[in-house]
Amino acid sequence: MPDQQEQVERLVAVLFTSGDPMPADQLAELLEVDRAELPAIAARAAERLTATPLQVRAVAHGWQLVLSGPASAWMRRATGRRAPERLSPAAWEVLSVVAYRQPVTRLEIEALRGVSSDHAVDTLVTRGLVAEVGRKEVPGRPILYATTDRFLEVFGLKDLSALPPAPDPSAVAAEPG
Repeated sequence: MPDQQEQVERLVAVLFTSGDPMPADQLAELLEVDRAELPAIAARAAERLTATPLQVRAVAHGWQLVLSGPASAWMRRATGRRAPERLSPAAWEVLSVVAYRQPVTRLEIEALRGVSSDHAVDTLVTRGLVAEVGRKEVPGRPILYATTDRFLEVFGLKDLSALPPAPDPSAVAAEPG
């Protein structure tokens, strides 16, 4: 079994070469450790990386090595990569509904928003933030949508429990404005 230093070195090496979030089960297997040990190993790795622009981040049901702060923006410019395109207000609304109510149908989204949401849903599906996850067992069997691991990755969330609490709809409706 590898010692603590070797575990940290292996974790950083695996995450560095992967680029994408590494599922916890797969990471534990590669590191030859129990899955329950991963948070402690990641914390030790994060501590060792504090003087660098690298961070070990729990994201999308796994772990990822990311650039932080100014280094991230500089690297994007240096490599000619564009910042992700912004979402429209309608897409943000739909994404919020899906994130907090998933799985949800287009009709349910539109009932909450009060307007057609076809374009916004299509945009979110195209960008990989939302995906079809099945069909609702009602007449017509409408498609159900839910957020993806890409959503978790983009927003830096370990899982959906890391979402902030949903606002109370009655409080929002009562706000002046």
